[in-house]
Amino acid sequence: MFLLRYLGPGMVVCLVFLAIWILVSGLDDLFINVVYFLRRSKPFPWPTKQELTEASQRRIAILVPLWHEHEVIGAMLRHNLAAIRYGNYDFFVGVYPNDPLTRAAVEEVMRDDGRVHLAVCPHDGPTSKGDCLNWSYKGMVEYEDRRGIDFEILVTHDAEDLVHPQSLHYINWFMRDHQMVQIPVVALRTRCREWTHGLYCDEFAEYQFKDIPMRAGLGGFLPSNGVGTGFDRSALETLRHRHRGMVFDPECLTEDYENGFRIHAAGYRQIFVPIAAGGEPVATREYFPRSWRAAIRQRSRWVAGITLQGWQRHGWREGQLYWFWRDRKGLVGNLLSPLANLLFLYWSAGALAARTPFHAGAFALTIPGWLPRVWCISAALSLLQMGLRIRFSARLYGLQFAAAAPGRMLWGNVINCAATIQALRQFAAAQWNRRSLAWQKTAHAYPRNLVPVSTRPRLGEVLIRMQFISAPELEEALRHKPKGERIGEYLVQTQKISAEHLGQALNLQSELTAGG
Repeated sequence: MFLLRYLGPGMVVCLVFLAIWILVSGLDDLFINVVYFLRRSKPFPWPTKQELTEASQRRIAILVPLWHEHEVIGAMLRHNLAAIRYGNYDFFVGVYPNDPLTRAAVEEVMRDDGRVHLAVCPHDGPTSKGDCLNWSYKGMVEYEDRRGIDFEILVTHDAEDLVHPQSLHYINWFMRDHQMVQIPVVALRTRCREWTHGLYCDEFAEYQFKDIPMRAGLGGFLPSNGVGTGFDRSALETLRHRHRGMVFDPECLTEDYENGFRIHAAGYRQIFVPIAAGGEPVATREYFPRSWRAAIRQRSRWVAGITLQGWQRHGWREGQLYWFWRDRKGLVGNLLSPLANLLFLYWSAGALAARTPFHAGAFALTIPGWLPRVWCISAALSLLQMGLRIRFSARLYGLQFAAAAPGRMLWGNVINCAATIQALRQFAAAQWNRRSLAWQKTAHAYPRNLVPVSTRPRLGEVLIRMQFISAPELEEALRHKPKGERIGEYLVQTQKISAEHLGQALNLQSELTAGG
């Protein structure tokens, strides 16, 4: 403890501020933890399997923004087209003119499946994810005009997503009473020694099991996760008219978070679908960054978008003050956490050596007497938080994987500190030069050797089985329908079947696939 003899008054003030900040932040987390334990037994209004599959299937558009995703987008589209058990949806994929490889990969899938449509931005990229989503939305509107149809629900996804087979069913069901539905997002498991990716596994497990459900339960606005988010079309149209004709903010680095706030501020209802339904995880799964540099790149974008741009745009609005505090406290906490970890380890080692914790020599004369007690309380709160993270991680990945969560938390403090420094530097440079923040895109990976998906029965086969159409009539329709048009839409347009019959066939198609 001899180093403490050289602590001046300024250093003591810094230590006091650090101790108080960590205590306040810990008490904030304790409040959420207490709410979790009080509310965890509250039942969620899950629909039955029959209600889910028999519900009328509204038309869903899935928007996927792309930039240099040619290595993954083909596998993503083919797998999810086969896996999704919902019958009434289309993909609208946004690409840039100066990204021909990604465009070619999408067009290859389009030749095999009429549910995939290309939306080309009118300018070279990259711009921002929000901008690419806006042009994907415009491509969807043009498709509606050509076909004389309307999409009632929009869902956002990324090029690395494994979409849960039933997620669109849940979005369709809960969209009856809500204008935004969020499906959980969890990281795919990797090897235990991959601490950077393992950190995402731990964090998202805790976030999806505890933080977001408690936030929704306490009336806070629901920040979109960016993927697996369903929006009511009419609500998005309201946002578009309020924000210069743009559904997604092209200037915001976290347009998903921004739209979550906008939906809530407009008075619309939001709901988070819990991570488990009947024991089976219902969630979008994906790989997150697995290297130091990629993680800092992604997290600096989160800090800049959620914390700095969010503060700049919305200040501290009444009604969401507490949730803004929770979303933004990392701006200070991320910078202080590594120092707090080092001081705690140093003082712990010194206390053990002296056998009289925090009261050794000059230390007792330099440090206020109440400060060690504050550190002890903060340490206890940190241990509780660590235990909960282990618990949530173990629920998804097993206890052996979760046992390394404490080490990954320390590693995460270092990553978050570096990401926050980078975000502050980028934000300050953008403000100084009076320009927009650049989109810091991360590279994506898609799982290999996926388990084969059960074969989806063709819609025509289902229509024949239900005796809505004969085999010769189906063959004639297949010969004469325009290229790229879906057979169900063509049969309704030519009055071979009714829209009601098409809906019944789509529902049965989903049931047959689910039972696959």
